Amino acid sequence: MIVKESRWDQRGKRPARIANVSGARTDPGYHMRRQAEWGDVDFLTGDYLAEINLPENKKGMDAGLHEGWEPTCWDGFVQTIDLIAQKELKVIVNGGALNPAGLAAKVQELVNEKGFSLKVAYLSGDDLTEETKDQIVRTGQIPAHLDSNNPDVKVEKLAVALQDYQARPVITSHAYLGARGIVGALDGGADIVIAGRVADASPVIAAAWYWHQWKPTDYDQLASALIAGHLIECSAYTTGANFAGFDQFDLDLFVDLPFGIAEVANDGTTVITKHENTTKGIVNADTITCQFLYEIQGAIYLNSDVSADTTNIVIRDIGKNRVQMSGIKGYPPPPTTKLAVFYDAGYQCQLLANAAGYATEKKWQLFEKQMRFFLNERGVLDQFDHLEFQIVGVPEPNPRSQLRSTTYCRVFAQAPTEEAISQIFPAWADHIMQHFHGKYHLTSTRGLFNRLHWSLDYRTAHPKPYISFYPGLYDQTALKEAAHILGKDGKVAKTIDAKLPTEYYHLERRINFDAEPYTLRNPQGPTRTVTLGDIAYGRSGDKGANCNFGIYPRNPAHWDWFRGYMSREKLQELIGDDWRDTYFIERMEFPELKAVHFVVYGILGRGVLASTLLDSLGKAFADYIRAKTIDIPVEILEL
Repeated sequence: MIVKESRWDQRGKRPARIANVSGARTDPGYHMRRQAEWGDVDFLTGDYLAEINLPENKKGMDAGLHEGWEPTCWDGFVQTIDLIAQKELKVIVNGGALNPAGLAAKVQELVNEKGFSLKVAYLSGDDLTEETKDQIVRTGQIPAHLDSNNPDVKVEKLAVALQDYQARPVITSHAYLGARGIVGALDGGADIVIAGRVADASPVIAAAWYWHQWKPTDYDQLASALIAGHLIECSAYTTGANFAGFDQFDLDLFVDLPFGIAEVANDGTTVITKHENTTKGIVNADTITCQFLYEIQGAIYLNSDVSADTTNIVIRDIGKNRVQMSGIKGYPPPPTTKLAVFYDAGYQCQLLANAAGYATEKKWQLFEKQMRFFLNERGVLDQFDHLEFQIVGVPEPNPRSQLRSTTYCRVFAQAPTEEAISQIFPAWADHIMQHFHGKYHLTSTRGLFNRLHWSLDYRTAHPKPYISFYPGLYDQTALKEAAHILGKDGKVAKTIDAKLPTEYYHLERRINFDAEPYTLRNPQGPTRTVTLGDIAYGRSGDKGANCNFGIYPRNPAHWDWFRGYMSREKLQELIGDDWRDTYFIERMEFPELKAVHFVVYGILGRGVLASTLLDSLGKAFADYIRAKTIDIPVEILEL
């Protein structure tokens, strides 16, 4: 009799096939089903968390309006549980958010209803809310800032507003856990592991670690899995989403994209791909390089389980929609992990006004003067943390339509109290009939003024409480992480304590070096003005208050000139009027990728939840820089 080999009998004999099912809580549940249905995989992993989930879930739970876990994650289980059982898949997700135990119990009920024998587990240990509150009240000190080890970084005053803990109380506080607790759950027999705030790549690290039965000191392999995890954890970012070169392809390829799959071999070498039976999406060296440059922050990427040296990473096409990643070096993990502290920061609002055409600059100067005057008259002008008048757009010269002549002024305000914010709208109303020439007056659908129109986004022109995020550091040896495996009755049948690292990486100053000038054959030769994006791809994104930015030439022959051109001084010049002397630029190069990478510290203010920027996530920064025109030597263009 021939006995069919189980999927799990193949562990370590071939690469682990790990499929991402989510990169944010907005990703619909059907992505989990698709990844299980469309082809053969071993693991389904999902990242449902961002800085906004946990505090919003906490407030919802306190109000009795939220279960604490992510509904889209639950929907994924509802749609996929039959396939999970049928195909013997393992599932690792952080969709438990603030209440992983609650989601685990609900999934266990689903398993019981279906009559399956799947074992469900959840993690604990990331929620440090009460400990953080106690520390601040008892000592008067907040946790060390994430960037405190870098003396070149100037943390803005409001970034440590948490120090005023009575006026700005802690909502919730969470340590970023690694893969150890997940591996413990899998070793304990769990089929489905539901976590809260584990690091984004931890589910993928755990999947590969468990599949290949690595040791905790197999640092090269763990480091490779860390980078593989970051390559696939952002939904479709490796299959064509957020891709700088999208305009070179048929746009239909980017509609309803599939999510990525990582095939992680025993030595850590990884192939990024997608299911073959979908014609949508693109996986090539450029989509993967762009995602890599977005996710990392300098040469060494720190995770709770391992420190990854990415300096010599190699990314290359090895087939259609198949890209190999290798060259990662691993070291022990750092002694600290990231601590995400969320607190009530005060109130904010936004008001959008618009104007057409002629003399626009003077119009917005007048508008700001009027607003400041009437806010002063109301006695609140000096009470704002931020009061900004951001001009959005430039009117087209000799416009072809009125809309192409239109710009917006975005009045954005934040204050510790509701009173100051409540005066923004009345101050606008005070001078509405004293407006500049060419102001838009349209019929309102909002009811307060029948003949006047204002455009408001979700923040509105009326006070709304807002949350801020403080990135801190937490001693790994103080973590009390555990995995809890449920019985069929939904109660904890077994608890497995996560093992702590046995050694730690000595943190050093981050690699930071400037460009070496390139020597032209003919320094006085002709140049040509080009748009930077026409010769270079890139990607950018937020890391708290800081913006990651990677850029590389489309033509590898341009590399020696390009890396000499893209200096810290040049980037500061390209940032233009947005530059502030409080910012700090860190720069390094990836020689195998022929890419330059920057971190611009402080440019996103306090980060996404409290940022005053339209581009609060920093994702548009790369294309702002790529839209600049530069003069490039003709001898380089001819290479």
